[in-house]
Amino acid sequence: MRKITIILTLLLSFLIVGNVDAAPKKKRKKARTHRVIKKRRRVPVHKPTIHENRFIQCEDTCSHIHGIDLSHYQGEVFWHTIGERTRTSYVYLKATEGGDRIDARYEHNIEMAHRHGLKVGSYHFFRPKTDLTSQLLNFRTQCLPGEQDLIPMLDVESTGGLPVEEFCDSLHKFLWMLEDTYQQKPLIYTGRNFYNKYLVGEVDDYQLMIAMYTDEAPVLADERDFLLWQYTGRGTINGVTGNVDKSRFMGTHSLDELRFRR
Repeated sequence: MRKITIILTLLLSFLIVGNVDAAPKKKRKKARTHRVIKKRRRVPVHKPTIHENRFIQCEDTCSHIHGIDLSHYQGEVFWHTIGERTRTSYVYLKATEGGDRIDARYEHNIEMAHRHGLKVGSYHFFRPKTDLTSQLLNFRTQCLPGEQDLIPMLDVESTGGLPVEEFCDSLHKFLWMLEDTYQQKPLIYTGRNFYNKYLVGEVDDYQLMIAMYTDEAPVLADERDFLLWQYTGRGTINGVTGNVDKSRFMGTHSLDELRFRR
């Protein structure tokens, strides 16, 4: 009996050991041999535009024909620098405003711009309520045909408080007077919003310079084509201290379309 008890005890021991060996073994973690670096999500770098950084020059990065417009507000201008050290192809100079205002630097500016090889045009700031004959006489005494490379430009930015119909009637009459005087249709300068509100369908026979200070070129309410886009009023240029209005030709338009015919 004692032998049987011993045999049974040994068998039971073997069974217990076998079950222990059969149990799944836990995997031991391997020690790290290097640091795990998480990949950072790449954030696109925002490049400032000409409207966020006025020292970025549109003409340095594109092939369009660029120009500026100036008045006495820019003060002393170094025309030698503009003519020889920038990509400026043309300049529109403020000549007059209303019936009696003459830009104080116009005569000097037009002489110096010519001297340094720039194509020059002149513009008049239109006052719809001011006597039209007085405005024409004022502009005509300054904008002399023999000094012009580019057709005259009419700056239209205000209704003068007139009802829309009266404003448009005044504008049409003055445009006709300019065309009769210079024997060619003037260029019209205006803002996109002003055009959309007051000028749609009123000036279809005239070339346009549209002002809108955004990164994308303006689209007019009637989707018509226009010649020039004034894309900033806070531009910089060698030769001018402070801000300057800058513009460029749209698409395949060229300076030849603005040529003053003497």
